[in-house]
Amino acid sequence: HRPCPDTEAFIPSKFCDNRIVSSKYTVWNFLPKNLFEQFRRIANFYFLIIFLVQVIVDTPTSPVTSGLPLFFVITVTAIKQGYEDWLRHKADNEVNKYPVTVLEDGRSVKKESEKIKVGDVVEVVEDETFPCDLILLQSSREDGTCFVTTASLDGESNHKTHYTVPDTEKDLQALPATIECEQPQPDLYNRNPFQNLLLKGATLKNTKKIYGVAVYTGMETKMALNYQGKSQKRSAVEKSINAFLLVYLCILISKAVVCTTLKYVWQSKEGQDEPWYNQKTQKEKDTNMYLKMFTDFLSFMVLFNFIIPVSMYVTVEMQKFLGSFFITWDKDFFDPEIQEGALVNTSDLNEELGQVEYVFTDKTGTLTQNNMEFIECCIDGFQYKHRDTRSELDGFTVTDGPEKEELFLRALCLCHTVQVKEAGSEVLADQVDGIDGLLLPQPEEERGFIASSPDEIALVRGAMEYGFTFLGLESKSMKIKNRENNIEEYKLLHVLNFDPVRRRMSVIVQTKSGETLLFCKGADSSIFPRVRPEEVDRIRMHVERNATEGYRTLCVAYKQLSAEEYAVADTGLREARLALQDREQKLMAMYNQVETGMSLIGATAVEDRLQEEAAETMEALQGAGMKVWVLTGDKMETAKSTCYACRLFQRGTELLELTVRTLEDGRLKLSFLSCRSWSTANQDYGFIIDGATLSLVMNPPREADASQYRSLFLQICQNCTAVLCCRMAPLQKAQIVKMVKNSKGSPITLSIGDGANDVSMILEAHVGIGIKGKEGRQAVRNSDYAIPKLKHLKKLLLAHGHLYYVRIAHLVQYFFYKNLCFILPQFLYQFFCGYSQQPLYDAAYLTMYNICFTSMPILAYSLLEQHISMEILLDNAALYREIANNAMLRWRPFLYWTVLGIFQGLLFFFGVRFLFSNPALQDNGQVFGNWSYGTIVFTVLVFTVTLKLALDTRHWTWINHFVIWGSLAFYVFFSFFWGGIIWPFLKQQRLYFVFANMLSSVSAWLVIIILILLSLLPEILLVVLRKPRGPHSRQPSQSNVGGSQSSQSSARPLLMRTFSDESNSVI
Repeated sequence: HRPCPDTEAFIPSKFCDNRIVSSKYTVWNFLPKNLFEQFRRIANFYFLIIFLVQVIVDTPTSPVTSGLPLFFVITVTAIKQGYEDWLRHKADNEVNKYPVTVLEDGRSVKKESEKIKVGDVVEVVEDETFPCDLILLQSSREDGTCFVTTASLDGESNHKTHYTVPDTEKDLQALPATIECEQPQPDLYNRNPFQNLLLKGATLKNTKKIYGVAVYTGMETKMALNYQGKSQKRSAVEKSINAFLLVYLCILISKAVVCTTLKYVWQSKEGQDEPWYNQKTQKEKDTNMYLKMFTDFLSFMVLFNFIIPVSMYVTVEMQKFLGSFFITWDKDFFDPEIQEGALVNTSDLNEELGQVEYVFTDKTGTLTQNNMEFIECCIDGFQYKHRDTRSELDGFTVTDGPEKEELFLRALCLCHTVQVKEAGSEVLADQVDGIDGLLLPQPEEERGFIASSPDEIALVRGAMEYGFTFLGLESKSMKIKNRENNIEEYKLLHVLNFDPVRRRMSVIVQTKSGETLLFCKGADSSIFPRVRPEEVDRIRMHVERNATEGYRTLCVAYKQLSAEEYAVADTGLREARLALQDREQKLMAMYNQVETGMSLIGATAVEDRLQEEAAETMEALQGAGMKVWVLTGDKMETAKSTCYACRLFQRGTELLELTVRTLEDGRLKLSFLSCRSWSTANQDYGFIIDGATLSLVMNPPREADASQYRSLFLQICQNCTAVLCCRMAPLQKAQIVKMVKNSKGSPITLSIGDGANDVSMILEAHVGIGIKGKEGRQAVRNSDYAIPKLKHLKKLLLAHGHLYYVRIAHLVQYFFYKNLCFILPQFLYQFFCGYSQQPLYDAAYLTMYNICFTSMPILAYSLLEQHISMEILLDNAALYREIANNAMLRWRPFLYWTVLGIFQGLLFFFGVRFLFSNPALQDNGQVFGNWSYGTIVFTVLVFTVTLKLALDTRHWTWINHFVIWGSLAFYVFFSFFWGGIIWPFLKQQRLYFVFANMLSSVSAWLVIIILILLSLLPEILLVVLRKPRGPHSRQPSQSNVGGSQSSQSSARPLLMRTFSDESNSVI
């Protein structure tokens, strides 16, 4: 940050600049890179080959017929991908052009973030994010610390404390220094050197401003190294399309082989090969016969290649892209609280929403609101309910021993890492996770609190209700106001931070009178072993009752430290904190040494409210046949009660537990579960497993057992209506999703979560959904879809998902059907023209059929169709099961559409041939030619396939009317126009006045109308004769069954029986 002295040689450093790049293309490489990616698709590559064959070999149709559709497809896809990449560039630019303050030559200079170089001293003010990885040199706080939240990096939303580099010069202008640091590494959790390293993406909190020196910039920052590029998720529909394409490719090749063979069989007869009116040239006589055969084969391939629909890919792309706007525009997804609606990050997966079989959900913040409220506490075995009256001190009576009560309340006021927001800040609400809470009507003297978790604020507020107010921490002294409104001061000596392994946190404070006290709060399982057993019994009952009621419980204990004990603890803690090797282990050992022999004072109960309509949503998902798994980091009792509250576990559900406490000597007891008889018809099972046991299942001591355990575990889970996995690490969540995703039958999985700890499972599942909750936006950024509340999931899957799937399935089947109808007459025509590759249709018709005449009606259908209205889909969750397992893209419906296409193709060709048995169809006795023949077939074809779609449409809008009748009108207009003018750029004009001439014949009119009616007759008969299949016919039967729950259990016995047989054979 200072200019180099003239006397020294300046060697420029080889560090990268501070630009962040998440985009895929640049202006220069967009074309080659995008074209390469597009031609990796089988269909595009195939059409490119066909186009090149048409250019090189003398083929019956012009290269334009396949070149134009291909060009259209490539262009539309490139525009879509270019637009998406432009959005990424825009997001990058917002970060890169962000204004920052840098110290240069003693002045503060404003710069763009991307211009920061390694070694620059940067100034950051409160609530700003760090523009690169900085080493903290100076802070506005007296004690040289600053507070930081890293929610956007690792989802930990607590305020972390960072320290300035000790013994640095106060005047940064005069600071000469060399920094040695390790190579850039993505590891976020290796905390040893991180006491003074501030990471890019973290936010400065509760500190006016800091100065830091840039050490890692741009793509070398920890945030950039941790960015896991989203892998391309492919939908199951695309796999079906590829399977159908292969079938049609086989049909195409067999047609070409048949025609080539028959051509040479026909020509081998006397006089057929070289008739007197068509003598061969010398060049034709000299060509190699096998080469001639090969070029003939290619010519037939080109002639029939329209059976493979190139424009289907574009229509599917457009349908997905435009269809995703319906989710964004849905008013039901708008949340007035955050003033936002749903968000679609990936439009490629819309139809997967209609195929979900497994739902993996987080608990805190997804099923619950992550909004804590103090409910009650228990002190020394006596229970104190909290009522909403601030005047009386609820239930605190003097006779119960006020010392214990006051000690308990002081513990609540002192044992935490809550900070009071400095007066003068605008928002006086609580801040959790770096996002402001709601503005609450608060008295003037009350301040907002900032805390690492909502529990902490709830406890401090709870103490406040009972007359003890925490006033804040100033230069290591904590102040609290007691009931008598006197201010007590305590000197904060040490904070023993909370961590998920110990599951408790402590503070050591010194009173005015010189006493040293340790206060500790934590989970019951980690506090009970560290206090006297006789104290536990009085409180354990309350804790267990509170946990079963769904409250989060914490126990509070204290210990008085003698001067000698404190001296030992103090030196031990200081040494451990400064240790360079094994710092974590040494600190842990020290913490455990200090936190022993405590006295239990009491316990607290805090409620985390359920999200609105959480129970109804879960019930609907189960009714739709989805299996719901709850994956949470929370403790079992609390998670279990949440599952009951959400109706995932019913009162009659038999719970199977596989947790640390049900294990014996670390041996897995999966076998006792699998031996059970599952065949009891109407018994629902729930399964509970915790993180420690899961890691035993995944990585057993003997590697040989691994696959057996996994398959057993999966079998058990698949037979349970709901599964609860508690105490899960983020990586374990992803492991479970991956295991189910890769199990037999590859079921479609969906993960939903709201925090950064859910990102791994959101990226792992087929469909990832983020909730715009309180825990930062990391989940939303990595998800495929984002919704404001859990209740919106019901409509997203049951209504939108169902309709998207039905629409795209119909689109795919219809495309194959209309191209089969189109090309079959062309194939049959070869039998009547000496296999001479004579096209039946004009080149203009060949090119325009898929692009103009039949593309818009199916696009409109695939965007707007609602075969069942949304309200009925939401009321009848069971309707979702009808389309489960890719039901509409199975081989059976595909066969039906193929047979229909063959029937109609045969009818078109032979119907018109029947008419042409006497070709003198005009008044003047003139004869119709082959182009009239093809045009009549084509007219019948266009009208039939368009009216077939009209018959299938259940939900008519003005757009459907416009495109269906508009397409037919356009066809008629185009035919008149194309044949009614002499076009100077055409060598030969085959259709000159053919269309107008054709319509002057009454016979042609009659045949066209009769053939259209005959083609559609099977469809009309099916609709008339089929049993009514509306939602109204289904409702009575639904009510007889008594809701979806019992219909689910009635379908179980067979599944259970097969399971028990299998499991017995395994063991």
